[in-house]
Amino acid sequence: MEFLDAGTLAFLLFFGFMASFIDSVVGGGGLISVPALLWTGLPPVLALGTNKCAAVMGSFTSFITFVRSGKVDGYLMRRLFPLSFIGSALGVLTVQLLPPEILRPLVVIMLIAVLLYSIFKKDWGRENKYAGLSTKMLLLAGLVAFLLGFYDGFFGPGAGSFMLFGLLMAGFDFLGAAANARTLNFASNISAVIFFGYLGQIDFAHAIPMGLAMIAGAYCGANMALKKGVGYVRPLFIIMTTVLIGKLVWSLF
Repeated sequence: MEFLDAGTLAFLLFFGFMASFIDSVVGGGGLISVPALLWTGLPPVLALGTNKCAAVMGSFTSFITFVRSGKVDGYLMRRLFPLSFIGSALGVLTVQLLPPEILRPLVVIMLIAVLLYSIFKKDWGRENKYAGLSTKMLLLAGLVAFLLGFYDGFFGPGAGSFMLFGLLMAGFDFLGAAANARTLNFASNISAVIFFGYLGQIDFAHAIPMGLAMIAGAYCGANMALKKGVGYVRPLFIIMTTVLIGKLVWSLF
């Protein structure tokens, strides 16, 4: 394994912390970490695999933090976690065959819809109205978890936002949705790491230092969310969704 120079190491530590701090709450950290890895000279697919390897360290930290806080719905996540895991594995395998850019226009449209709904429905997500799911809704939630897991392994940007949005639709408040979305995101991340690793598309010299910084960022971000509550998570969600739309539109044109 190669050793990085001090400048590159500091660069990865800084952007890894910032990416994970945001990602631990509302997703979108890949907007920061993937460009940072590309800036160091890694090829695109290798950067995606390396980013997933680093991100899984951060997502595990935020997952544990939220579990210990009691904000994760164990009954629901035990059923959705495996589906997100399997979906992500299939997404990673598919991205080897198809260019992920084919999804970009559709993702922009979906994110704009999510953003507008979140802005205009001002009281949405302020109170936890989740009271369990019917069998039909549980099956639908399973399908959504599988599809978003696939999307995260195949393309990625916005996956955390979509997961959070789906849980808000189920009745969770913003904080509860963030906690459970991090659980599903951890499932898709760890699956992607296993398969990217199997395919030899992880640069551990870059992934390990960035991942260590992501552990610190995820711990700080998750605890900040728990301390500040819904009033902190909702505006951060809106801001990151807006930035993500801008980034994807810029890439399109």
